[in-house]
Amino acid sequence: MSTVIMAQENPQSFSLEEAINYGLEHNRTIKNAALDIQAAEKQKWETIATGLPQISGNASYQDFLKLQTQVVPAEAFGGPAGEYAAINFGIKQNFNATATLDQLLFDGSYLVGLQSTKVFLEISKNAKEKTDLEVRKSIINAYGNVLLTIESENILQRNVEVLKNNLKEITAIFENGLEEEESVEQLQITLSGVESNLNNIKRLKRIAYQMLNIALGLDINSQINLTDNLESLTLKHMNLDLLNAEESVDNNVDYKIALNDKTSKELLVKLEKSKALPTLSASLSGGYLSYSDTFSFFDSDQPYYGFGVFGLNMSIPIFSSGLRSASTQRAKINLEKSKENLTQTEQNLKLEIAASKSDYQLSIEEYENKKENLQLAERIESKNQTKFFEGVTSSFDLRQAQIQLYSSQQEYLQAMLDVINKKAELETVLNATNN
Repeated sequence: MSTVIMAQENPQSFSLEEAINYGLEHNRTIKNAALDIQAAEKQKWETIATGLPQISGNASYQDFLKLQTQVVPAEAFGGPAGEYAAINFGIKQNFNATATLDQLLFDGSYLVGLQSTKVFLEISKNAKEKTDLEVRKSIINAYGNVLLTIESENILQRNVEVLKNNLKEITAIFENGLEEEESVEQLQITLSGVESNLNNIKRLKRIAYQMLNIALGLDINSQINLTDNLESLTLKHMNLDLLNAEESVDNNVDYKIALNDKTSKELLVKLEKSKALPTLSASLSGGYLSYSDTFSFFDSDQPYYGFGVFGLNMSIPIFSSGLRSASTQRAKINLEKSKENLTQTEQNLKLEIAASKSDYQLSIEEYENKKENLQLAERIESKNQTKFFEGVTSSFDLRQAQIQLYSSQQEYLQAMLDVINKKAELETVLNATNN
């Protein structure tokens, strides 16, 4: 059965699987998570590049509007002893062009940073995986909610039609003096309640479609067709093999995230320890200098004087007043906390898997139960309706049978939705989205 919302020219049609695939590609939260991975890859290269050769160039030009005057003993230039002469040193204009190559030779922090880039990238990928799982589950829930509102609307519409026919018949009987006014009033009360529920479900259907559009990454008011129906989708989601799935947490994304946190804390301990090691770097610079009283630096006969220098620089930490020790101890404490968190996460996930399996099995059992209850309620309501029009039973008994039927209808619809949603929850915690 195909279900359709408001008319639109060429609206998109989706089965549940098509909706999931579309959402995993177009959902805005997933797009942001993918961008986070790209940013992490760029940050990884940023870290690597800091330990590779760095070349920089510099050019400077100076024009001394007034040369600085220095006072020197006059006798140094043949003048009388004890007197001083004012002399201007330097050339009015100069030009300097320099190129420098810097290379990091050893830095413990850099080595730890290289290791951390891999972990940071893995964290971003795990975050993307978790986002995919959550979005997938939200699409399944939203898709099922739309189908629930559609099926509810259809059932309520049929109930309204039946009640209107009943009311028409009982009103005619009452007007002929063969039935009490209370019977008419009882049916009017029932009809009013069902019509109110019908109006409410129509409003909820619009909201359900909007929630699905958001999950898919569509405009909130996009008009789409759903090609699955609730009952067939429920039967398709009864996969008892999931109940026998291995209860290993190694594949669970939350466990991976907790494991990544532990690894990152181990690297932070290494980082703090590495700060006690010396750092060594080398540099090579070369360039040209030129001087002139006028701006003649681009003349072919302008003299340039080359220079070059090679240098090594070593920085050795000696004393930090306990700063490095305190930082290292703090990092070790955080590492112990992450280990405890990993163990706690593992235990919680094992419990969550067991609970999800139980909930899924219960949802299947409830579906079978509610299906049988609905069949019984339909028969009871049918018998009471026949008895009522035969004058065997009261309008109150008929109303009770109708209320029981309407309740059973909604419970049956909810039971079908629960099967779909509970399976999605179990698949998410098992990371078994292909089942």
